[in-house]
Amino acid sequence: MRILHLYISPEHNYFGHHGKPPGQAAIEEVESVECVAGQGLVGDRFFGHKENYKGQVTFFAHEVYERLCEQFQAMGISPAIFRRNVITKGVDLNTLIGQEFEVQGVRFIGTEECRPCYWMDQALAPGAEEAMKGNGGLRARVLSDGTLRKD
Repeated sequence: MRILHLYISPEHNYFGHHGKPPGQAAIEEVESVECVAGQGLVGDRFFGHKENYKGQVTFFAHEVYERLCEQFQAMGISPAIFRRNVITKGVDLNTLIGQEFEVQGVRFIGTEECRPCYWMDQALAPGAEEAMKGNGGLRARVLSDGTLRKD
């Protein structure tokens, strides 16, 4: 698995905003990020959110991003719009659900699909939520401390 992009955001734009406009918190691309077992990514909105939180880190496949850009004629948009932490290449993230896996020496357990929500229709284009079903990414818990870096 290659890491093409790493993102963190100190605040939520969608989580907890149901029935309200999305937040305006920027998502920041970083060269590296510290992972803390049981807590998540240092500096991210879900860091220390709650014990054993299943979405301490989120992964999203660059291949899905490319397909969505083509499908919605949205070439040139940043993968940051999906607000996932780790943009990967070369792995089917759905195969990691329920599995322990290691990336750059950091251990994770895939907990579930990062299901798309209605905000995706606003972030990308109408129909994006439906198009992303089954390919919304991977939610995971951090099992060991370490640092992830862009490849």
